[in-house]
Amino acid sequence: MRVYKILTSAEWATARATGRLDGSEDDRRDGFIHLSTAMQTPETVRRHFRGRGSLVLLAFDSRRLGEALRWEPSRGGALFPHFYGVLDLALVEEARVLEP
Repeated sequence: MRVYKILTSAEWATARATGRLDGSEDDRRDGFIHLSTAMQTPETVRRHFRGRGSLVLLAFDSRRLGEALRWEPSRGGALFPHFYGVLDLALVEEARVLEP
């Protein structure tokens, strides 16, 4: 199963420069990198990224994320993928721009 990270183009530029994704300000505050499933992604974009300009959607194979990936209750009690650590960009399977 694929899981997805939505980030701003500025966050993506920083990640590409370092080869790793440390997470957004919200991720660092919460102590994990917020991810979404394919079904959860549209609502995540609507709730948290509206009006933020160009976004980037990163796809990861959840099986390759190991034990640092945990499924925890979040919005409405649904289980969301949360990654506890730093994501190596070598794990990105696909990156695409989401236009506003």
